[in-house]
Amino acid sequence: MSDYRAPVKDMRFVLDEIAGLNEISQLPGFEEATPDLVDAVLDEAAKFTGEVLAPLNRVGDKEGCKLTPNGVTTPAGWKEAYAQFCEAGWNGITSPAEFGGQGLPDALGIAVKEMVCSANLSFSLGPLLTTGAVEALLTCASDELKAVYLEKMITGEWTGTMNLTEPHAGSDLALIRSRAEPQADGTYKVFGQKIFITYGDHDMTDNIVHLVLARLPDAPAGVKGISMFLVPKFLVNADGSLGARNDAYCVSIEHKLGIHASPTCVMAYGDNGGAVGYLLGEANRGLEYMFIMMNEARLGVGLQGIALGERAYQQALGYARDRKQGRDALTGEALVTIDKHPDIRRMLMLMKSRVEACRAMAYYTSGLLDRAHAAVHDPETAKTKLYLAEFMIPIVKGGGTEMGIEVTSLGVQIHGGMGFIEETGAAQHWRDSRITTIYEGTTGIQANDLLFRKLMRDQGATAKVVFGEVYATAKALGASGNPELQAIGQRLGAGLKMWTDATEWLAANAKTGLSGVLTAAVPYLHLAVTVCGGWMMGKAALAAAGYLAKGEGDQAFYRAKLASARFYADQILPQAIAYAETVKAGDAAIAGLSGEELF
Repeated sequence: MSDYRAPVKDMRFVLDEIAGLNEISQLPGFEEATPDLVDAVLDEAAKFTGEVLAPLNRVGDKEGCKLTPNGVTTPAGWKEAYAQFCEAGWNGITSPAEFGGQGLPDALGIAVKEMVCSANLSFSLGPLLTTGAVEALLTCASDELKAVYLEKMITGEWTGTMNLTEPHAGSDLALIRSRAEPQADGTYKVFGQKIFITYGDHDMTDNIVHLVLARLPDAPAGVKGISMFLVPKFLVNADGSLGARNDAYCVSIEHKLGIHASPTCVMAYGDNGGAVGYLLGEANRGLEYMFIMMNEARLGVGLQGIALGERAYQQALGYARDRKQGRDALTGEALVTIDKHPDIRRMLMLMKSRVEACRAMAYYTSGLLDRAHAAVHDPETAKTKLYLAEFMIPIVKGGGTEMGIEVTSLGVQIHGGMGFIEETGAAQHWRDSRITTIYEGTTGIQANDLLFRKLMRDQGATAKVVFGEVYATAKALGASGNPELQAIGQRLGAGLKMWTDATEWLAANAKTGLSGVLTAAVPYLHLAVTVCGGWMMGKAALAAAGYLAKGEGDQAFYRAKLASARFYADQILPQAIAYAETVKAGDAAIAGLSGEELF
């Protein structure tokens, strides 16, 4: 199994040329993100993830987690690695300095998170959920709760979870039955069972802070009657020390296809009299608050697909450069390494270009969030940037995770029969990736989110801004005078027309043909991902060509960037035509089905 080496050079290129980190570092609150600091952070993160986390990836996959009478235990090396992770400050890299974080931009933090996910996805899930819980507490917790919990969660001394799903209520949260009964002292007793709770119990920290959705006795039915409660594993005394064990227990852990070292727990609340909880924010607004965590998590899960794609690409490339098989079809040379074969090169470039495109989308989105957060005194700018980021999040989540599955599968294919053998490690990347299109909202949910919550909430105004940006990039490519860039621009312009045509079709049918629109939602998401990826690759090509023309920097790196963009334009962007046709076909092929045709 090959080692993981963080693609620092590409990350820095994307941060500078796509996310605009230099501009972000000039915004209020981000002044410390100087070029020297950014280089130091990326280099140290690459070293830590490559030397500490990556070697544990296989260990965690083989050992998994275990439920004992004293709780869940993690694989060998996990606790020590987590302690190092927190001691180095990685857990709170983007969290507010006033609560113990480093306050660095999300655009820089996402590069570090990608490294952690690539090196060891199972490990990364604990900090991911903690970060989401921190965001929720920053938004809706009382000052008293913030004072008790935030700093310890930001530094990583305590971890956090999000508890939504119940055995009878998966994505339909209106069915939640967990309840919370008010007590005379202002606390609540929480009762219920939650399933699929990532890091619901473990042995890496002394305390775990659960954010739990439950209903108050007088709550209205449906999603409007859901509240959110903070339920700690251990109660906290007035002096900050840990007190009594709360009535919140892991009663089983799931045996999964992948991410074996991430404990996926069934949590029982209140089996022994009631778990003590604290209401977060206002009653019956829990789902609204939980979506703060959800947006953070969805961007993070999209990044997981990208990270696993990168890890699989590195391993497949290393294998292809070493494995000798067959004759070179062009030169006739016998017994060549398989990276000489055109189809292997095609698959490697497919992996590389799709990872690069999705990485650029994710970093670009993080940069938008930074701009939104920094514009506290300019509400209109803050709203515009936030709407753009929220428009991109389902594209990053849906696109990054679907890409991750396909790219890790290609990694297995390039290994041939050895890819099907667990000892090579290629299969683990695919197994680990398979959950990413499911948790934090399936691809279908992302597609509906893009259509109904993002595209239509402002009558397409945000989408028109994105379309304008894509058009400007295509126009710049076409006007470059560089035949390579012009070819990319032509493909991008054609893809954009497909996207706008499909969008117009959806808008025209949204009220009178809902079934057709719902049927078209996922193909529309794939169309958006394909064109947005081409947009990002076009921006990268323009930047790389500029450095090549000036003779500046690493010329081989910039030539590779240009080649990757051209491959994406020729081999992937044309798929926009098929996706657009599929969208406009609507539900014609299934509208008349009675159900018997499925059997």
